[in-house]
Amino acid sequence: MSKQIKKILIANRGEIACRVIKTARKMGIATVAVYSDADRKALHVRQADEAVHIGPSAANESYLVIDKIISAAEETGADAIHPGYGFLSENPAFVRACEKAKLTFIGPKAESMEAMGLKDAAKKLMDKAGVPTTPGYLGEDQNPKVLKSEADGIGYPVLIKAVAGGGGKGMRKVDASKDFDALLASCQREAKSSFGNDEVLIEKYILSPRHIEVQVFGDTHGNVVHMFERDCSLQRRHQKVIEEAPAPGMTEEVRNAMTKAAVDAAKAVDYVGAGTVEFIVDGSGELSPEGFWFMEMNTRLQVEHPVTEMITGLDLVEWQIRVAQGEKLPKQTEIKMNGHAVEARLYAEDPANDFLPSVGDLTLLNMPGENRVDTGVEQGGEVSIYYDPMIAKLIAHADSRSNAVSLLEDMCRGTGVYPIKTNARFLANCLSHPTFVAGQVSTNFITDEADSLFYKAALKEDMESLSFAMAPRSTDPDFGTINGWRLNQAPRETFIRILNGEDLTLRITPTTQDLKSHVKRVTLPKGDVIFVDGLSYLLENMAAGAVDAVGGNALTASMPGKIIAVNTNSGDTVSAGDPLIVMEAMKMEMTLEAPRDGIVDEVKFGVGDLVSDGETLLTLEDED
Repeated sequence: MSKQIKKILIANRGEIACRVIKTARKMGIATVAVYSDADRKALHVRQADEAVHIGPSAANESYLVIDKIISAAEETGADAIHPGYGFLSENPAFVRACEKAKLTFIGPKAESMEAMGLKDAAKKLMDKAGVPTTPGYLGEDQNPKVLKSEADGIGYPVLIKAVAGGGGKGMRKVDASKDFDALLASCQREAKSSFGNDEVLIEKYILSPRHIEVQVFGDTHGNVVHMFERDCSLQRRHQKVIEEAPAPGMTEEVRNAMTKAAVDAAKAVDYVGAGTVEFIVDGSGELSPEGFWFMEMNTRLQVEHPVTEMITGLDLVEWQIRVAQGEKLPKQTEIKMNGHAVEARLYAEDPANDFLPSVGDLTLLNMPGENRVDTGVEQGGEVSIYYDPMIAKLIAHADSRSNAVSLLEDMCRGTGVYPIKTNARFLANCLSHPTFVAGQVSTNFITDEADSLFYKAALKEDMESLSFAMAPRSTDPDFGTINGWRLNQAPRETFIRILNGEDLTLRITPTTQDLKSHVKRVTLPKGDVIFVDGLSYLLENMAAGAVDAVGGNALTASMPGKIIAVNTNSGDTVSAGDPLIVMEAMKMEMTLEAPRDGIVDEVKFGVGDLVSDGETLLTLEDED
């Protein structure tokens, strides 16, 4: 018997909160947003029918506090809670708190989460259910000598994994026996810090691994179906970058074997709602029914769910809600696949600088409207230091893989964000790489192809585009006033702007041509922002470009963040390379070192202070 949900509280933020609101509105269901101090003006807060403040900016004081979420639901009369992904979405205690408060949890049962929550227990359960698992050691004896002996017996390379791990943390690849002890200790320290549990398992490492996952769904009537597979092999440090559906090179024989294994896995834990069964796949040759092994199950909606929606025509959030209401899923034979979809995660980060997070105001935000863009921010908003730095998900769907990949590359190259740096060009470079175009990507792709994916020399390559963007056009009021007349040649003018604090000389010629599709120009009071193939350049006016270059006499913040340690005081004598200040942003620590030998003149901030990008944190006395 179905129960109609009338009001959903979304226990999340950003893009996924906006995504749930969109579907709920379509279904005529009211929504409640929750927000922290940092999210007071966030898009999801304004889109929801109601919003409740739940605490300070830090997630462990707001979005991760179960009592605050439950209280907000009771205060607003919500009868259901959607957890999104991340935060509390896979927390069995949260599910039980919802049940105790008589709130419908839109997701699986607590017991299903617990069964799949620990990797070693889940693998044992999958073995029992007949789901193929990778060779390895799942024993309770955690003596380092025993673990090393097991690894030696499996044969290198092996992967050490925290049993309570996730999100790429608590994992170490070991290539040789001599390296095992040190990497085991490192893995255990990270696991203890991140999950409060330092137990590990050991798996055989697949040399050309692919990561293919199956979207599964269960209902309260005992039905479990699949919605085909997704390939998530393009990863960086175990974090997914680009996902697609269906998987390149998939055959019906392998698909049937893999989807059956996924459905069997879900049935083994009496699964209800949306879930993903992830497999490690041997990508050294053609896919084989014997060449995939269970890795883990995510008991929630996945970030990459839109590619499944695009090829099936199904709204997965809608089906989460319908299942929670007690409705039956469609039959497996009714779920069809059409075309190909690819998704790229647009992040506020600088790939040219080791993917350092880039946070702050989104002064300019231009994302192409073709196909689908899922986002939780807008122009004039901000990317906060407190949460995941994803700006949007760009999704393209077409009749073929090649067309979908081409469309998504265009979307990435046409994306313009300023002043925050993004990975848009990096994504475009991945999408256009011959190995990706051929559908032959393994999880080692970014490491193996780093030289052709990164773009430290981008300015030199983009100089022609900068000049082209600055050239007067027939529609510009100053088109006919450019100087630089030359006999038998077009007029040309040389002028200087400021780029990255340095003089930049541009020689421009008037043109009647429109700007190229991946080149855009936006004029701001301080100068012109030029978007070129996913990158942004600010060409400052001379008056606006004067900078106080402190050089080796100061430490400046290279990103907005929080000061977590100050290791020096005014008057201290320091040596070049001494660690003086430690900052944190996006859960990443950065140690700032003394640029030279000298004496500390002034320390401008203390522990706990928030600082902006480019702000001077500490100065040294002049060398003379």
